[in-house]
Amino acid sequence: MAGPLKRVLMRSAASAMRRANAAEWHYGRGFDPQKAAAQHEQLTKLVARSGAEIEWLTDADDGLADSVFTHDPSLMTDHGAIILSMGKALRRDEPGLHEAAYISMGVPILGRVEAPGQVEGGDCVWVDANTLAVGRGVRTNQDGIQQLSNLLSPKGIQVLGFDLPLWHGEEACLHLMSVISPLADDLALVYAPLLPAAFYQMLKARGIKLVEGDADEFHASSGLSLNVLPTAPLDVIAVAGFPKTAAAMRAAGCTVSTFEADALCIACEGGPTCLTRPVLRQ
Repeated sequence: MAGPLKRVLMRSAASAMRRANAAEWHYGRGFDPQKAAAQHEQLTKLVARSGAEIEWLTDADDGLADSVFTHDPSLMTDHGAIILSMGKALRRDEPGLHEAAYISMGVPILGRVEAPGQVEGGDCVWVDANTLAVGRGVRTNQDGIQQLSNLLSPKGIQVLGFDLPLWHGEEACLHLMSVISPLADDLALVYAPLLPAAFYQMLKARGIKLVEGDADEFHASSGLSLNVLPTAPLDVIAVAGFPKTAAAMRAAGCTVSTFEADALCIACEGGPTCLTRPVLRQ
C-alpha cells in the first residue's frame, strides 16, 4: 500500500460536492463547497507531481457528494478490482460509478460484494501481498468480510477480520484506516489506543515498525491527522496543521508534503487516502 503510485482513481470535489447539504451528509460546520473544491485541486497537484496518472470519475451533477472519497467503493487486488457494498446508505450508488470506470479503463472485475454484505475500502489494509486485514464495524460487516474471503482465498489470500470500537457513534466514520496509514512495507503511522489488539499484535509479530501519531492532534482532527497518502515508500501527502504528527513521520525517514484541507478533509471526515483509489502501484 506504499509502493510507488502509478495510476489512481479520483473524483473532482467541484462536481461531487457542488450541491451538498452539510447536515444530510454529516459534514461539519467548516464545510464550504467552493473552498473544498479549491483544496481538492491542491491535493490533485501533489498527486500529479508524484508522477501518478489520475483517472477521473464522472463529473455529472449526480448529487453523490461522498463519491469524492474514491477509496471506499472498490478494492484493488493483483487479480482485478472488487466492487464493494457501502455501509453508508447515501453512498449505495457509488460502487456502480467505479465498476463503469474500471470497464472503461480495461481493469478486470474480480467480483462484487453484494448486500446485505457491506465492505468499505477504508476498512481494508493489505498487510502483505497475501494478507488482507479488514475492520469489522459500523461500515463493514461479517457477511461482507466473508464474501471478500470467498473471492480472495482461491487466490491464496488470507482475509482477517478485526473488530473496531464504536468511538463517536454510528453516524461518524471510524474505518480501520482511520487508525493506521502505511508509510512503507515495514512502517506504519498509527494511533495505537484505537487499534484492534489482535491486529496490533500481528503487525508487531511481522516486524512492522509503528510510528505513533500525536494523540492531541488525532483527537483535534477526529483522526484526520493520521490519514496520510504514500505516493512512494517514505514519501507521503498529509493534511496541513498537524506538525507533531508530521515531525514523527519525518523522524522515521519520511518526506511529508501537506495541503490545507479544513473545508474538505476535516469538515467531511476523509483525508488524502480517502480521496484516492490507487489502481496501480509498483
